[in-house]
Order: sequence, then structure tokens, then C-alpha cells
Amino acid sequence: MIIQSILLDGVLAAIAACGFAAVSNPPKQSFIYVPILAAIGHMLRFALMTYADVEIAIATFIASVTIGFVGIYFAYRARFPSEVFAFPALLPMIPGMYAYRSLLGMIRFMQTNDALQREEYLPQILSNAITAGSIMFALGVGVAIPLFIFYKHSFRMTRDKELELAERRGQRKA
Repeated sequence: MIIQSILLDGVLAAIAACGFAAVSNPPKQSFIYVPILAAIGHMLRFALMTYADVEIAIATFIASVTIGFVGIYFAYRARFPSEVFAFPALLPMIPGMYAYRSLLGMIRFMQTNDALQREEYLPQILSNAITAGSIMFALGVGVAIPLFIFYKHSFRMTRDKELELAERRGQRKA
């Protein structure tokens, strides 16, 4: 049952990531890597949160670092920038529900004149906003760490692809 729930989470994340990738119009070859990367990251986050009792922001950070490293490997194999793979894979982990609850709490806070109700809404607003902000920070920093570590390699990977394409074009003209 545990493995089934982890795999289901990965499949759903892969589907969502393909949708996000399609919107950004990446190369067709990236659709091989994006769902795999999203599934790896989301399954890791889900497993850490559900079965290891890791807090959501920390689990998200670990998953986004993993997405960053695996994305660099995929970029090396496909000869595309790792951002093409990593960013659509991160999008299913965006904390939409926490941001929504925070904004909904703010609206309710502003609409009510009852001081007791306002006191109830304020901690909810802060808790959800801080959680959403922490998750967004973890996503951004986590995926950036591998990019900074392999900064020079990322340029080399895409240059090799450009040279390869230029050589193919030169061969076709001849």
C-alpha cells in the first residue's frame, strides 16, 4: 500500500509536469525527461512527508535539490539547459493551497468587524503565508544549488548541442 501511494503521487506529478511543460513550449525531446524528473521529486517529497514525518518545507528543499541534480544529468544526456527539465518538474510542488488559504483568510479578516473573529484569522493567515513562502524559498534555493555547483558544466552542455546542430546544418547545405 505504501509503494502504491508513492507511485500514484509520482504519476500524478508527472502528468501535471507535462501540462506545465507543454505551456512553455520546450523541445519535444524534453517530454521524455520532464515527467520522470517530476515523479522522482514529488515521490521523494511525498515519502519524506508521509512516512518520515519531515516538515513540508524541508521535504520540498530535499526534493528540489534532487530535481536540480537529476535535471543536470538529464541536461547532459539531452544536451539542453537543465532549466528546460527542472522548472516544469518543480511546478507541481508549488504551495497553491497554502497561498489560497492565506489570501482567503486575509479577505475574511478584512470583511469582518468582530475582534474575536479577527483574532482567529490572524494566526491562520500568518501560518499559511509563512508555510507558502518557506516552500517557495525551498523550491528556488534547492534547484539553484546544483546549478551553482555545476555552473561551468551547464554552459558546456548547451554549447555542445549548438555545435552539433551547426555541424548538422553545415552537412545538409553541402
